[in-house]
Amino acid sequence: MPNNTTQGQRALMTVLDTPLPDLVRRLGLAVAEAQQALDVNSLTIAQRMAEPNVDLGDGRMRSLLGLGFTPSFYAFSEATLEAKLTFTIRESTEFTVGASASGGYAGIFSASVNAEYSRKYGFEVQGSSSIAARLVSLPPPARLHQLLNEIAAAQEASPAPVSPGPSSGGSTSSGST
Repeated sequence: MPNNTTQGQRALMTVLDTPLPDLVRRLGLAVAEAQQALDVNSLTIAQRMAEPNVDLGDGRMRSLLGLGFTPSFYAFSEATLEAKLTFTIRESTEFTVGASASGGYAGIFSASVNAEYSRKYGFEVQGSSSIAARLVSLPPPARLHQLLNEIAAAQEASPAPVSPGPSSGGSTSSGST
């Protein structure tokens, strides 16, 4: 291509230089990395939910897991890569010829020829692309759910720290003098 390419032509060449399998591979890797980040985030939330930090007014500290809450897990159910390109290349050629002749007295003759040739090129590129991903909420994995239930049951069975309440100020005194 000549050096005076337009921005649209440069964009087109960039798209054409990236093969479709590479675009699909990049999308797949991006989805895998995002899924891993979602999973790590859900596990971090599960750890926070296991900490006893809720007092329901009875002076006993409970965890959100012990109260039956579970962390949310999300998964990509689909990812779509769509690219549309439209090329329009036009070429037109025009050739016209005009001639005139005149004759005069004494054998003088004149002729004129007018020839015109033109060639026109047109190049138009339109493109659009989109990436769409759909997330769905899932229950925790079965083994993790079982483990969370075991942790919650163990927390309920063990004496939990009691919230500091008003002190009775009780001192014991023995008898009278």
